[in-house]
Amino acid sequence: MRTGFPLARPGLRIGILGGSFDPAHAGHVLISKVALRRLKLDRVWWLVSPGNPLKPHGPGPLPQRMAAARRLIHDPRILVTDLEARLGLRMTADTLAALARLYPGVHFVWLMGSDNMVQFHHWDRWRQIAADVPIAVLARPGSRLAARQSVAALTLRAFRLPETRARALATRATPAWVLLNLPMSGLSSTQLRKGRA
Repeated sequence: MRTGFPLARPGLRIGILGGSFDPAHAGHVLISKVALRRLKLDRVWWLVSPGNPLKPHGPGPLPQRMAAARRLIHDPRILVTDLEARLGLRMTADTLAALARLYPGVHFVWLMGSDNMVQFHHWDRWRQIAADVPIAVLARPGSRLAARQSVAALTLRAFRLPETRARALATRATPAWVLLNLPMSGLSSTQLRKGRA
């Protein structure tokens, strides 16, 4: 494995929470802890992206966002990584393909908030993402219903697991996804950036 890349042995179940984390906040921690428990994951990796192609303005400097994210983490099962920047990638589909090559035998699960599920059909090669990795959608305030009625949810409705089977998601054949209800956190990076400004 290359220097600076996370270690993972075959058979591990790892949730991937991607985003700009600009800034990281307690809502990210909550989602990660719920995913660890409800999806029976061994780890969650926060994939701090160099930038989000769907956002008009670039995020803050990567080293600052990484350091701020690491200060929030007090659980050894949650790891903050700049893997996308190290690989020179920005698109989720490319990142997931690289992870599959770098970590054969690891069971990855893509984690996203329900607000992202609403716009998932705008992502580059979103159908390929759904075909490559199981997806856990974690409810966020104000978007739970919209996520259920989103283009992606309706397109993939035949592959949705009930919440009661969420623990099996990591090893399911793809496409497979689940919508998890959880205690709501109203925090968002956008609101925190506005407050900081």
